[in-house]
Amino acid sequence: MLDTAPLQDAYRALLDAAATVADADDPNPAPPDGEWNADQILAHVSLISAATIAAVAGVAAGANTTYDNRIALDAWTIEQTIAHAGGNAGLRDRIGGQAAALCALAGGAALSDAELSTPAPARLLSNDTLLVDQPMALRYIVTGLAEAELPGHTKQLLALLPDVRVTGRY
Repeated sequence: MLDTAPLQDAYRALLDAAATVADADDPNPAPPDGEWNADQILAHVSLISAATIAAVAGVAAGANTTYDNRIALDAWTIEQTIAHAGGNAGLRDRIGGQAAALCALAGGAALSDAELSTPAPARLLSNDTLLVDQPMALRYIVTGLAEAELPGHTKQLLALLPDVRVTGRY
């Protein structure tokens, strides 16, 4: 069993940051050149969350699985996700549901320690830089979300507020 408390905390912090940005005087502040706006960040996180859920569910179902974040970096897919979710509030609701589903799957009895150790071919990019191109244990895919991906996007969201600027996609 995987301790999902850090994952829950990371999602909570991200959703709190997203709500703070949405409630700001300018709810859709312009990002620095080359960066995503709040809706694009949330759509990306939603797509990453869905891919992680798919990988976890695949292993739980006994299927071969892969983990690849390239679709979550695709501009057209990001814009379609924003439209399908109905914008910022819908994206936050979607991510909240995805967080609950992922924590239930990864932290409950759905997966054994052996299944959490299952290696999945993984390809992860950030800012057109290849970060990972090798098998990763499922547990590290999930914990990486909690330790790096979500906190990075939380900072990216908060950087959209006046007087706060952090650069880089995660």
